[in-house]
Amino acid sequence: MKAPSLSDQLVVRTATLDELAIAVRWAAEEGWNPGRNDARCFYAADPEGFFVGLLNDEPVATISAVVYDDTFAFAGFYIVRPDLRMHGFGRSMRRAATRHLGSRTVGLDGVLAQEASYKKYGFKSEYHNIRHEGVGGGDAPKAIVPLSGVEFESLVAYDAPLFATRRPAFLRAWIDQPGAGAVAAVKDGELAGYGVLRPCITGFKIGPLFADDESTAEALFLAMCAKAPGQPVFLDIPEGNSAALALARRHAMRPMFETVRMYNHDAPPLPLGRIYGVTTFELG
Repeated sequence: MKAPSLSDQLVVRTATLDELAIAVRWAAEEGWNPGRNDARCFYAADPEGFFVGLLNDEPVATISAVVYDDTFAFAGFYIVRPDLRMHGFGRSMRRAATRHLGSRTVGLDGVLAQEASYKKYGFKSEYHNIRHEGVGGGDAPKAIVPLSGVEFESLVAYDAPLFATRRPAFLRAWIDQPGAGAVAAVKDGELAGYGVLRPCITGFKIGPLFADDESTAEALFLAMCAKAPGQPVFLDIPEGNSAALALARRHAMRPMFETVRMYNHDAPPLPLGRIYGVTTFELG
């Protein structure tokens, strides 16, 4: 009788918060430089949307399939432990994610080396996101205010068309995380942009950076950089936003690497001209 393969022995189930923390650690080992509070914030978005593959009760694979509403979701954290790759574990993880995602439109930010693989699963490439690195410091513009002073429902409503849907549970955790610098631009009593700076394994990441125009985006950017003097600061910019790329150049940020934004169905109509920084490659 043929012995069962390793893939047959894999047990896939919903991950706990502690197991999601393992996925975040693996992402750090892969060079993704995750945030120090990412596990808790991500888990708040969809506690049922993270999966772990267990071999002899030991985590060896992860994937995320975060559902935001009945029509939109985002996938990420597709990681198999390096010493156990090429055993078919990825197929089992994808099946679990697919069951949770259902027929929704699903987005992902994939590394360029895997773009062809994702196309085999029905995803279509839309545009690249380019990570830039700079150094924090400088003075914060006086017109920028703490995001805590903005009504939360106003933030959710402003954010929704720039992300693709409402995400209140995630936003609440994201803006309240320890060590974060969340800032806002308010004009004539209305929110005109906001950004979040979060502590990462190395330095800080800015994300999202959403703004109605370039000058507002720059003011928000400067306010967040001022909260990280002398520290590495990272910003993930959609390549279609030329103003955002120009902002990065003005502040001596250098491009590091790219991901490709892909969707399994028609892409949501995102206003890339107002997206100066992606929230996170893992959750969109």
